[in-house]
Amino acid sequence: MTESGPAAPVRIVKDQTRITSGTEVQEKMIAAARVFSDILRPTFGPRGLDKMLYKTDGSMAVTNDGARIVAELLVKHPAARMMVSMGKTQEEMSGDGVTATMLICGALLEEATRLLSRGLHPLTVVDGYRKSLAISSSVVNARSRDVSDGDLSKIATTSMTGKSVDAPHFSPILSEAFRILRQNVPEVSTENFGMHKTGQGSQRDSRLVQGLVLRRRVPSENAPNNLKEAPVAVIRGDLKIRKMTRLAEIKITDSEQLDSFIAEEQNRKEKIVQSISQSSARLVLCGGEVDRDILHSLTNSEILVISELDSSEIEQAALATNARVIDGVMDIDTEMLGQCGSVEWIRKPASDQVEDIVTIDGCPLAKLVTISVSGTSDTASEETIRCLHDAIRSISACETDPRVVVGAGSIHARIAHGVRSASLSEPGRERLAMDAFARAMECIPFALASNAGAEGLDTVLEIRTKSRDEVKREYGVTEQGEVKEIEDVLHPSSAILSSIEAALETAVGMLRIDQVVSARGD
Repeated sequence: MTESGPAAPVRIVKDQTRITSGTEVQEKMIAAARVFSDILRPTFGPRGLDKMLYKTDGSMAVTNDGARIVAELLVKHPAARMMVSMGKTQEEMSGDGVTATMLICGALLEEATRLLSRGLHPLTVVDGYRKSLAISSSVVNARSRDVSDGDLSKIATTSMTGKSVDAPHFSPILSEAFRILRQNVPEVSTENFGMHKTGQGSQRDSRLVQGLVLRRRVPSENAPNNLKEAPVAVIRGDLKIRKMTRLAEIKITDSEQLDSFIAEEQNRKEKIVQSISQSSARLVLCGGEVDRDILHSLTNSEILVISELDSSEIEQAALATNARVIDGVMDIDTEMLGQCGSVEWIRKPASDQVEDIVTIDGCPLAKLVTISVSGTSDTASEETIRCLHDAIRSISACETDPRVVVGAGSIHARIAHGVRSASLSEPGRERLAMDAFARAMECIPFALASNAGAEGLDTVLEIRTKSRDEVKREYGVTEQGEVKEIEDVLHPSSAILSSIEAALETAVGMLRIDQVVSARGD
């Protein structure tokens, strides 16, 4: 009888597949996430620095916007991809707070590493973190107050501070824009804003247009200009005689028939002109082509025509002027017209063609406004527009949840104090995770102080002491890295809550992973 050796292991995956298990999984996931947060930490706060992004196509961008940096990074590690997904979610929900979310997530994972090394089960850490989240929500609700009209510019300034944009100049512009739109729109969003780059001047020359700015060629050099209190017709189609949809032959046997044919064609053109003239419209915006004879007649009647607008410009024009989009020019009616306070166009020579800047301003019932962004650098103007969009989304967050909290690390220090106090009554091991959550929240004032050149640890200890005061006095980190009472740095309450929730869910998702199967073998 022969003895058989031990059975060979059974492989159910390919040879190049690598399976990682145990604590090594959490260590690698957490290390990758920490690298991601370390990249963004120097950009955080009013004293944050910029990153230069040099892309594979040769283009270059300079920014400290967390969402932009996250979107441009080409990551392959699964943990890094989870962080990218988290950043995109925060950007879509609140428009701001991406960098803070990344820092909190990295801090939660770093604290979890210490607990795991001490023998705590990952799910124990998860349970403690979830209890802390409920307490965080209660603290934010308790420290929130209703937003006022004067807070809008403060929210905008907070969103834009530390970025390459003139926040003191643009904050009143955004505040005024929201004031105008709220009179005509039940809930203001980014869809109610347009952006126009002038390509000249400086940021201080930027202004608000209560209407729309179009970059289109005015078809007639003799077109009227500087119109005042002009009714506006927005037409989707062409301003010309409709062509036949089928091929046809018309046989003309004598000159009288030809004259009759030409006369009828001219008569139909005159009816189009008459339809527009009788409607009292003085500005016509159409999405198609304009017949030369019709254009000539309308120009003689002091009616300005802008043609060949795309579908998005047609919709924006209708929103800006409060006009109804007209499908057929013969169906035009006075009730379908919009209104604007002034229209002017300026002809500027371009590199390969002539283009005109048409400014439709002073629309009394505007549901869309345009921010005319000045600046000679196209890259800088693009970054300014991105910052403005973030600020708009921050203010828009107060449309659904009209509450604000004081920022500058103040609310995060309050959350840390609330969670730390609640952990004293927690008998189980979750108490350790709750203390870790509190320390993770303090990464925000720590980063603000460090980037301002102050000692981060001393700042955290000072703000921790002052946050024990239950009176409605909020202490945060100033631009100089000092701990003082803060009033003007405001965030939407919903943005703070969504930031903490997103960071927690991502951290929890990583902590629950106990095995990674890589088909690539890396």
